[in-house]
Amino acid sequence: MTGLGRAGRDCDHGPGARDCAALGPPDRRRYRRLVLWAIGITALVLVAEIVGGFAANSLALLSDAGHVLTDLLALVLSYTAFVISDRPANHRKSFGYYRIEILAALFNGALLVVIAVVVLRESFLRMMRPEPVVILPLLLAAVAGLAGNLASMFVLSRARSNLNMRGAFLHVLGDTLSSVGVVAAGLVVAATGWQRVDAIVGALIGLVIIWGAVRLLKESVDILLEACPVEIDGGLVARRILSLPEIHQVHDLHIWSITSGMHALSGHVVLKAGHQSSDDLLGRLQALLRDEFQVAHTTFQVESQAFEDVGHVH
Repeated sequence: MTGLGRAGRDCDHGPGARDCAALGPPDRRRYRRLVLWAIGITALVLVAEIVGGFAANSLALLSDAGHVLTDLLALVLSYTAFVISDRPANHRKSFGYYRIEILAALFNGALLVVIAVVVLRESFLRMMRPEPVVILPLLLAAVAGLAGNLASMFVLSRARSNLNMRGAFLHVLGDTLSSVGVVAAGLVVAATGWQRVDAIVGALIGLVIIWGAVRLLKESVDILLEACPVEIDGGLVARRILSLPEIHQVHDLHIWSITSGMHALSGHVVLKAGHQSSDDLLGRLQALLRDEFQVAHTTFQVESQAFEDVGHVH
């Protein structure tokens, strides 16, 4: 005796199956627009910092320009991931291409770690051998870069619930912190002549980047391992399912994320004696999971207690 929740049937194989993309977050086009805005702004910041870096003979500003270039590539990657993930599901890829977003976030997290290591290394070298810079063009370019990065942060912060968008946001956050550090270091050097402050600020920026990267990597790996989403208590889900009067037991319960904000669940429910599977029961299960836990894609196998006694074949 097997029953599927309606969301579970939506993505069945067959010519009449509906596209799994219908189950995805509703504002994916907005995400793509926001990333495009961030790409344009970041490109302008890159040009300003390259010109300013050469004019000021500032290794710090040129290094930050390299950081911005890497982040521009990461933003392009994020946009590409959204384009690919919007491709329709098919018979071989019944969940569609949503996991491309998570792979992009994973790559971005790894890239952030590499960037942070390079920043820390350069900071150490600059502490050993500080170099003089021309302050005025340094400050002008750094302030222009800071304004652009703040604009990109504002754009991307409106959609940080999506992991791919969060990866892009963290890249721009790293750029913003770098710009703040360059401005602060330039002001200190102008006021005191102390060159090593640039290296100290760079090291702090590197540590902040690593902290954000580790979080992004952990969340990406959790989704790829199909771990229960952190915002969902699996034990509470089981207890709420058991609260329905027809249900005797729930087992083989799996909760995972297809992509950020798109959760799925499958499980076996054992009915109490005298009860049978019905569309009403499946509808109540589906509504409970959707309304209380924001799980939209559900698949249930409904079993009698007699089937439970025989055993399970998986």
